[in-house]
Amino acid sequence: MQKYVKAGKAVLPETVLVFQRNELTEHCIYKRLAERTGSLKNRRVLSQIAEDELRHYNIWKTYTRKDVRPDRIRIRFFTAVCALFGLTFGIKLMEKTERNAYDAYLQLPSSFGEAKRMLRDEEEHETALISLLDEERLKYTGSVVLGLNDALVELMGVLAGLAFALQDSRFVALTGIITGFAAALSMAASEYLSTKAEQQSKSPVRAALYTGAAYIATVVVLITPFLLIPSLYAALATAFLASVCIIGVFNFYVSVAQDVPFRSRFFEMVGLSFGVAALSFLAGMVVRIVFDVS
Repeated sequence: MQKYVKAGKAVLPETVLVFQRNELTEHCIYKRLAERTGSLKNRRVLSQIAEDELRHYNIWKTYTRKDVRPDRIRIRFFTAVCALFGLTFGIKLMEKTERNAYDAYLQLPSSFGEAKRMLRDEEEHETALISLLDEERLKYTGSVVLGLNDALVELMGVLAGLAFALQDSRFVALTGIITGFAAALSMAASEYLSTKAEQQSKSPVRAALYTGAAYIATVVVLITPFLLIPSLYAALATAFLASVCIIGVFNFYVSVAQDVPFRSRFFEMVGLSFGVAALSFLAGMVVRIVFDVS
């Protein structure tokens, strides 16, 4: 089997071909993102990174003497992720996958000077990408957190209490919708006044819209099981599962986009939601017994 040898250490050609294909794929991704972004600053940075990735591809090509095709599935995937969840999240997620290549480069013989230069480029990429973090949806993450957290904690508590007190899925859903809609308007108004009073760079109207929209979206997800599932407690269990999924997805987004720990935030939110729900469930039992609700 052919091997590329440097300083007595061998590197398999298949490994170099993988490096070569990864660099070309990332070149195509960054180039496509540069073409689609509306910010001139972001376009320049992304274009520069795309050129660096192409240069890395050509370095590996001097070893393999072969042309390779980029990974079209990966290109479509990260392009779609950036379109759906924002440029910052998509790039951060891709950078996390690039760390595998970074670790692989570290395993190469020290005499591979090109690999050392590519490592420096990767570090420069990460520094340059930090400058891309000026994105509206990240600026209002705090408002979204407020809406999601309050909806999950308050509404799950309300639903758990009503489930035992009323013993009817339709009544629980109706009461939950009214309570959730009123609470969403209240939270949006509070966020508007809070943002305006603090005189931040954020728009009070947009902050209120993000908070209210996050609250209402959570209400819709949590109420839906009570409208579709005949069994009251099966609907309640489904709502609990949906709340865990919401917490997981959102915290994954924040952990990637803002480089914050996922696990501690996830379990903290889950603990708060389930704790309030358990206390509310007990309150529902007390109300049912005291007022003799049948």
